[in-house]
Amino acid sequence: MRTYLERVFESQVWRSMFRHGLPESNRTRAETVFYNFFLHVHPTKVRRRSVKFTYTWGLGGLSVGLFIVLTVTGALLMLYYRPSIPQAYSDMKDLQFVVSSGQFLRNMHRWAAHAMVAVVFLHMLRVFYTGSYRPPKEFNWVIGVILLVVTILLSYTGYLLPWDQLSFWGISVGTNMVRAMPFGLGDQISFLLLGGNIVGEYALVRFYVLHCFIIPVVAMILMGIHFWRVRKDGGV
Repeated sequence: MRTYLERVFESQVWRSMFRHGLPESNRTRAETVFYNFFLHVHPTKVRRRSVKFTYTWGLGGLSVGLFIVLTVTGALLMLYYRPSIPQAYSDMKDLQFVVSSGQFLRNMHRWAAHAMVAVVFLHMLRVFYTGSYRPPKEFNWVIGVILLVVTILLSYTGYLLPWDQLSFWGISVGTNMVRAMPFGLGDQISFLLLGGNIVGEYALVRFYVLHCFIIPVVAMILMGIHFWRVRKDGGV
């Protein structure tokens, strides 16, 4: 068996995919990480305290897990949802009373969204109280703050989609707050978000696109940068 594995590891096919053997020094560890696409995000060394559970509490990993749950459940919900009036509200009722496990799917998406906001906020508190934002990690701290804002925006933009009273007045209050911005920016941004001066079908479509495409893409790009920087700094 050992001879067979050695022949596999020494074959040209294996060497074309993995250009280095098992790392035995700091130099070979660095080369392995640098030349392997799947290992490129990993650091050559990990600090001992970073792998201690009570140091991180796994909050960053939980945030990623919840984002994956939201992505999967959101994609399934899109199969039964139409961003138009009055279909949006009737589709929510169908999910609740007609579609098999529809209520469970919707609740799973909703509670995962609530949990993600809470977990990301706790993650930021952990980073702050452990001083993990200090130099030279200021850039990644800023990325984390932006991701917190993006998480809140993801939760908020999903507010309008059920098209019920809570959704309507929640968006009305939010866009009225935006209008209070100085220098005339508030009115322009509010008009851009609503597609007009009232909360109607144009607003529903725009919040749908924001919630299902634009903000998730921004979140994934920022998360990729955030994870890469965490790993290169020796974190988990």
